[in-house]
Parts: sequence; C-alpha cells; structure tokens
Amino acid sequence: MATNRNASSKSAAAKKTGSKPKISFETARLLAPTQGQAEHIAENFGLSLPDYDSVKDAHSEALHNMAKSFDGSLNEKATMMHFQRIVGAVVSSAVGAGRFYSQKVTEARTAAARTAEGGEEPDAPVGFESKARRLAEFAADMAMQSHAILAAAHGAVEAYKEITGEDWIAYEAPAEDKALEQRSLKTQISAFDA
Repeated sequence: MATNRNASSKSAAAKKTGSKPKISFETARLLAPTQGQAEHIAENFGLSLPDYDSVKDAHSEALHNMAKSFDGSLNEKATMMHFQRIVGAVVSSAVGAGRFYSQKVTEARTAAARTAEGGEEPDAPVGFESKARRLAEFAADMAMQSHAILAAAHGAVEAYKEITGEDWIAYEAPAEDKALEQRSLKTQISAFDA
C-alpha cells in the first residue's frame, strides 16, 4: 500500500510542477517486447512476427530521403530542430504503444489468474472464447504492434544521428519558459477575479 501512496504523491508532484515523464528510446525499448519475447508470443498465438530490421531500415531511409529533399534549404540548426520533432513523434508513439501493450498484458494475466482460481465469467455465452482468452489474444496483437513501432523508432533515432551527427534526445523547454508560462497563466486566471 505504501508503494501506491508513493506513486500517487509522485504523480501529484509531477502534475504540480507541470513535468511530464521523459520520452526516450530507452523507455520505449523497456516497455516493448524484446525480439525473443516477440518471437515466442508470435509462435504461441499464431501471429506474424514483424520484420524488425525491415521496419527499422524503412523508417531510417524515409528520414534520409526527407533530409535529401531539403537540398541545402535548411541550415544545421534548423535541420536538427526539424528532425528532432519528427523523431520525437515516432519515439513517443513507440513509448505509447509499449505502455498500452504492458497494460494489456497485465489485464490478461489478471483475467487468467482469476479464471485459474475458479472465477467464473457471469453472463458468458456458451461456446464462445472466455474473456481471459480474448484479453490474452489482444495483448499478443499489441505485442506485435509495439515491437513494430519500436523498430520504427529505432530506425528514426539512428537516422537522426546520421543526419545531424548528434544523439537524439527529447526536447525540453528551458526552465525560464516554464516560469514565464506560469506567470502568464497566473495573470490570465486573475482576469476571472474582476
């Protein structure tokens, strides 16, 4: 129970300061199934395993093609900013897919445990799959999607490094911007007091 309270207080503190959890490729990698896990899930559920390398290479190539299309129109800083945002969107998608996959695995495990303990599904139609099986199959589908989107993010991060010469990291607004935004909001909110 103390853990939940700690998590709640950390969550509340993050909301008060306006900070969001950092988006990173490493976070996406930790949330998504590994290659071995994805292979095992695909085999056990009869699913097609996404070709990680093909997806990664295609996304890397797409970013390289975008960079070439500018044909020198952007300076170094503008190139970094533009591709930082594009890669950020892809990595953010991978993190979101990984979180959703993790959530569905938890739901599937909970339902399977309930069923194994003799729990019954009220109003379950006879002859249809159990809710636990449906949840497990959905989680397996999400594993394949998360694995594929992770590959896309991997390709985008690699391309960013090759295009800019820098490692990709998520953009964070400078502290002054946050303070200015808070002062601006305070001024706007005071208009309601008039």
